[in-house]
Amino acid sequence: MTTEPVPHWVRSYAPGVPARVDVPEQTVGDLLTEAAARFPDRAALDFSGAATSYAELRDQVARAAEALRRLGVGPGDRVALVLPNCPQHVVAFYAALRLGAVVVEHNPLYTADELRTQFADHGATVAVVWDKVAPLVQGLDLPGRRTVVAVDLTRALPWPKRLALRLPVPKARATRSAITGPAPGALGWEHLVAEAPALDPAHPGPAHTDVALLQYTGGTTGTPKGAVLTHRNLLANVTQSVAWVPGLREGEEVFYGVLPLFHAYGMLLGLVAAVRLGATLVLFPRFDIDQVLSAARRLPPTFLPAVPPVYDRLATAAAERGADLSSTRFALSGAMPLPAATAQRWEELTGGLVVEGYGMTETSPIVLGNPVGPSRRPGTVGLPFPSTEMRIVDPEDPAVERAPGERGELLVRGPQVFSGYWNRPEETAEVLLADGWLRTGDIVVADDDGFVTVVDRIKELVITGGFNVHPSEVEEVLRAVPGIRDAAVVGLPGPDGGEEVVAAVVLDDPDLDLDAVRARAREQLAGYKVPRRLVPVEDLPRSQIGKVLRRQVRDQLLAD
Repeated sequence: MTTEPVPHWVRSYAPGVPARVDVPEQTVGDLLTEAAARFPDRAALDFSGAATSYAELRDQVARAAEALRRLGVGPGDRVALVLPNCPQHVVAFYAALRLGAVVVEHNPLYTADELRTQFADHGATVAVVWDKVAPLVQGLDLPGRRTVVAVDLTRALPWPKRLALRLPVPKARATRSAITGPAPGALGWEHLVAEAPALDPAHPGPAHTDVALLQYTGGTTGTPKGAVLTHRNLLANVTQSVAWVPGLREGEEVFYGVLPLFHAYGMLLGLVAAVRLGATLVLFPRFDIDQVLSAARRLPPTFLPAVPPVYDRLATAAAERGADLSSTRFALSGAMPLPAATAQRWEELTGGLVVEGYGMTETSPIVLGNPVGPSRRPGTVGLPFPSTEMRIVDPEDPAVERAPGERGELLVRGPQVFSGYWNRPEETAEVLLADGWLRTGDIVVADDDGFVTVVDRIKELVITGGFNVHPSEVEEVLRAVPGIRDAAVVGLPGPDGGEEVVAAVVLDDPDLDLDAVRARAREQLAGYKVPRRLVPVEDLPRSQIGKVLRRQVRDQLLAD
């Protein structure tokens, strides 16, 4: 019997991190079953002080699964979730998976056009949605029958806060209006779950190789499509992630859910990893410094996955207010580069560690990480996770390897790598090679020890605030505005170390009100997709076949 050689980068791992992990032949739902058996009385969820124990969460999931079954949900059916972070989101996620259905996550701030495109692609017949956006989902002009189930976030709040929202004062009315609203014609989630008995324990569940999740992404081409992730993909990545931080303690951690659960990063660490560890997940519907610091006094965090602007703003606010975040032993930063100054401030404030990682929706999502220990190297995205391979190759010919120190495209392979894009075999073949290697579309350099630095991006995706923005989508909206002849959207460095969406526009009307253009774009696009700046230009650089050269546009805007 032959033994596979241990990759050279493993010697830079933190002590206790294995070179490989064994992926259990389980489903994501099995993690909740095990956590409820081991830690039944421990708080699984905390929502503004309202706690849900693991035993209670298990029981709510069983009733919700029966409620969804009665709506016709079965194996392989897609169940769309259009929800902010809240307890109902967690319950709906695990309930759909228990039936062997496929969860499809959506940003609840998407416009009708954005949701319509994704719903038309995945064909979900049941959607569990925030009641504020239920009328929008109900109004999608799509063929076929679709059942919309509306979730009232206030039903998950502690009684005192629910009562406060009903006070006949302007502030209470405004707050209530911001978080809940009428959803005529939609079914009520709370009523459905309360009325349903628990699903028969003998009801068959999914296999570990079945599809668990469709997560929409632009991939490496910029066209939104659903990445197909199996239970095994998610189990592999959560096993790798837990192994990467050997200091995590089962049944004792407090995770802060400031990342949106509908994002691959927040989904894996909030919905899956926290349950795998029997941790308490503190849920925030949106990132609010006051709410986070208030929660820290009541239930101090121990693990805080986030993006660099969150660490920066929290560190600033905590220092100004004298807030104590020293309980936060571990922090994992992703989605954009982590500035060294931000990392230093965070570690000085908390006494804990913050390390940068790298991933894609197609990899469930994490493939690289900085060691959680002294061997970490700020400025890099770290080393391949356990059981993960990498190659750095010529972007024009993936068969040609690049040497350490040379630029090349990053290819990765491992049990967390997806099985393809939903109903898009041609696009799958473009990024997933026959031998299982995934083309990331990122240009990187690896040093002799295997630490990777991202230096460029083949794909023209813009990443702002941790979210992907597809330039072609924004450009289409801008070109429809009277007075704009053409547009090119690029990402430029922002003040927080990430990117800002900026559009170069060719105007037919030199007096066009650019602020009005941005306001119009906001009606059709989620806020983070709206260009921060519109820069008038005489013309756009093009290739010989007429394609706009966004890289040259970006260089020109940077030079200006």
